[in-house]
Amino acid sequence: RDSSVTGVQTCALPISALSRDADLLRDASGDGAEAAARRVVEAEAAYHQVAGELSARRRDAAPEFSRRLEGLVRELALDGARFEMRFAAVDDADAGEHGVDVAELYASLNRGEDLRPLARMASGGELSRVMLALKTLSFADSGSATLVFDEVDAGIGGRVADVVGERLRELGGRFQVLCITHLAQIAARGTSHFQITKRVDRGRTRTLVARLAGEARVVEIARMIGGATQSDAVRATARDLLAGGAPGNGRRKAKGESESPWRSEEHTSELQSHLNLVCRLLLEK
Repeated sequence: RDSSVTGVQTCALPISALSRDADLLRDASGDGAEAAARRVVEAEAAYHQVAGELSARRRDAAPEFSRRLEGLVRELALDGARFEMRFAAVDDADAGEHGVDVAELYASLNRGEDLRPLARMASGGELSRVMLALKTLSFADSGSATLVFDEVDAGIGGRVADVVGERLRELGGRFQVLCITHLAQIAARGTSHFQITKRVDRGRTRTLVARLAGEARVVEIARMIGGATQSDAVRATARDLLAGGAPGNGRRKAKGESESPWRSEEHTSELQSHLNLVCRLLLEK
């Protein structure tokens, strides 16, 4: 099977399978078998040529990818972050539609630290911000209309949560952003706020979605700040957060946002379909 990926033809069969087929055909008899064996050898050579082109393109694109990723994470309070994509060749047995090499992202997220594999060195809060930057980068040129962020707030708080919330708000100017969060600083940045809860009804778990507005939203933001007990001071803080995250205040309006907090019927239907997806994801947890 051949398919076009960024202009490069990729083969779904492992290269080792082509080699085995060639050996079997060489042991067979007849002109047809010899011709088929030649075609297999030619296909193997063509694969290696295309795989080499794919590897070269990856290596050419890697420095620009790292540079753009560094720019994004520095906006998320990782000022000294550095990234480098490193490549390693794979054995023929593992070569296939993804080429003959594998890439691993190396990072230094604090000044003075050496580059190390990202998967084995980032804290929860650092990894959350890197993932936000990676998603932003991957969707920047995709034309996708909706971004879904689940637990992008893991391991962060305080000033960093403010920065991440503001970044998500800015993304809302270009995309429809759905964000599942447990942090008041992030929830307060949203154009719309939905509370998602679970309950057991006659032996079955159901997920409920309620849109919050006005005082109900203040109460929910206050609950996210202070838990079940809500003082006047906590509610005042919730109102301050909502005022700071509201449209205006030098911020761009989110995609599809108008002066009215209610979207058109078409947009509401689209939003509901995405919320249904989010609910299914929550039920799987």
